Amino acid sequence: MASHRKSSPTGTRIAGIRTPVLATAALTSVALLSQTANAAPSADSKPSIEEVEKKVDDLYHQAETATEKYNATREKTAQQRKRVASLLDDVAQRTEKLNTAREELGSFAAAQYRTGAAAPDTASLLLADNPQDYFDQTQLMDRLTTRQKAAVDDYVTEQAATTKKRTEASESLRTLTTTQSALKTSKADVQRKLAEARDLLSKLTAEEKTRLAAIEKKKQEAADRKAAELAQQQAAAEKKAQEAAAQQQTGSGTTGSTATSGSSATDSSYTAKADKALAFARSQIGKPYVWGATGPGSYDCSGLTQAAWKAAGVTLPRVTTDQVNAGTTVSLTDARPGDLVFFYDDVSHVGIYIGNGMMIHAPKPGAYVREESIYYGGASIIHSVVRPA
Repeated sequence: MASHRKSSPTGTRIAGIRTPVLATAALTSVALLSQTANAAPSADSKPSIEEVEKKVDDLYHQAETATEKYNATREKTAQQRKRVASLLDDVAQRTEKLNTAREELGSFAAAQYRTGAAAPDTASLLLADNPQDYFDQTQLMDRLTTRQKAAVDDYVTEQAATTKKRTEASESLRTLTTTQSALKTSKADVQRKLAEARDLLSKLTAEEKTRLAAIEKKKQEAADRKAAELAQQQAAAEKKAQEAAAQQQTGSGTTGSTATSGSSATDSSYTAKADKALAFARSQIGKPYVWGATGPGSYDCSGLTQAAWKAAGVTLPRVTTDQVNAGTTVSLTDARPGDLVFFYDDVSHVGIYIGNGMMIHAPKPGAYVREESIYYGGASIIHSVVRPA
């Protein structure tokens, strides 16, 4: 007997209710959208103070890296300008001499024609690329005197040298144009990073700024503790070195005394220079950090160290990546007042060591030249210590 039972409609049950296929699909889509909405951050979400602080620090570091690149490019641009100016001046002087010499060669040609002969085409000579070719083509070369032939040879030699100088000047101009373009790019990069940092800080509320200041204070306290630890280590190392020197002097007699005396003289010379550099650096405390600045009213980090050691009679390169190679690398424990302390893997920051784990440096945009622990950004960012003299 055939069944008269109707087949069940396709669908699913939700809470005991039968739902059609379309309704089921719609509910599934709503569920997926709801999950996506819950997973994605809202448009009004803000980064934490810690995230802002890290982002701002990163931006300042990037800006300082770009600043050092700008400084190097600007120095290169200045050198290239001088070279181009010198080359162009040289070319102008050589060209003037060539023009005078060419006119004299024209008079040589005219003198070779006998009275009544056709006048030489001196205009063609003045326009000729190679006067010697002109003399050969006009069959005048054999008629010239030894002195006149020598004058032609000298002219040809000078003409080749002038052409070479013109080529050098053209190449230098092209290089200068490229460097100037790179300078603009570096400058724009610095300005972009600083603008982004300022924008982040401007969006903080008064409460958030207070919390940010508290974070900075904790970091400074931790840095000061690390500086105190280094000061103790250095004091212990110095005491040990003095004891060893005393024992060596006692045991080796005159020879030991002579060696110690020579070492003391070297130390004394460095100390005298370092004292002058530090005195200068201390007198700059309170002046603003300005990227690309070398004083006297403002400085960036390498501008300050360069100016400080210049006051001591020692010439340092302009940028950190060159300054780090302008001396003898020493260990952090052996650091002495006047040494340069470099930071970050890209060697983008530098300060001048004053002892006890402290330094004087131009920190970052918006800050001023100040004394600060060399651990201001943590021990991990210290790159090296260099004794410049």
